[in-house]
Amino acid sequence: MRRNRFTMSKWLYHIVAFLVVAVWGSTFVFTKILLLSGLSAAQIFTLRFIIAYLLLMGFSLTRHPFRLMSRSLCDELLMFALGVSGGSLYFLTENSAMNYTTTTNTSLIVCLCPLFAALLISAFYKSERLKGVQIIGTLMAAVGVAVVVLNGHFVLHLSPRGDALAFAACLCWAVYSLLMIPAGRRYDTIFITRKVFFYGLLSMIPYFLLRPNLPQAEVVFRPTIMANLLFLGCVASMLCFVAWNWVLKHLGAMTATNYVYFNPVTTVIFAWLILSEKITVYFLIGTCLILFGMYLADRKVPDSRLSTMERPSENV
Repeated sequence: MRRNRFTMSKWLYHIVAFLVVAVWGSTFVFTKILLLSGLSAAQIFTLRFIIAYLLLMGFSLTRHPFRLMSRSLCDELLMFALGVSGGSLYFLTENSAMNYTTTTNTSLIVCLCPLFAALLISAFYKSERLKGVQIIGTLMAAVGVAVVVLNGHFVLHLSPRGDALAFAACLCWAVYSLLMIPAGRRYDTIFITRKVFFYGLLSMIPYFLLRPNLPQAEVVFRPTIMANLLFLGCVASMLCFVAWNWVLKHLGAMTATNYVYFNPVTTVIFAWLILSEKITVYFLIGTCLILFGMYLADRKVPDSRLSTMERPSENV
């Protein structure tokens, strides 16, 4: 009975990870609508994080006991690093990359962050290293991402500055995944996510001091723009970051991060539904490679990454 509950819980983690990535895949479409409406990438990031932080802070105030700061200065610096790597620096490098290189290059490089995360996490945690069929699976998923993103046009326009920024964004998310391992062991998901939003916003202050470009109220409060911002702030930021950090904590950073491979698939689906963009045979082939690759990557994951409380009893 206990083993069945453990299996059901593991399936729940996978389902939540898939749903989070599906929502994040849709954000490219909604962000594009906001960009076309006159908001900058920095403004969109800041507004969505403000909405998410205020909602999460309001929820945190209803919990007992309420914790404002971490238990130590070292832990607070860890939270700051999470806010920068998974918040401000990640979004700034990703969005800035598209100013110097093509969207195809940016999407392809950023969506390969599971490879970066695997290398980085393996360097610090021996129990998280991929082995055998898992390596084949993650490489197959990476090839699937390339097929979906390139969509039959196998020509990349190299741009050192833009590609370097895209790789920086990729590395930021890998660092975020790495830092979530010790953070998840010491603090609950709500507290960590609230800190990510807070320090993500705080670290944006130098950017706006250098480039003072605050959004105009009449633009922000247009019904269409406000609806998109509320979706990005409430769902894509608050709910999805809480869910993602929860999944990282229970499923493991390596397995959870592999779901990022599915990001371009959901982007294409939402673009088809909302922007009437076409779905090609390359999309179908790439999606099959991603799904099968993710299946292989999750096989025979060492149980050493599970804590004693999470491991099923051998006597059941």
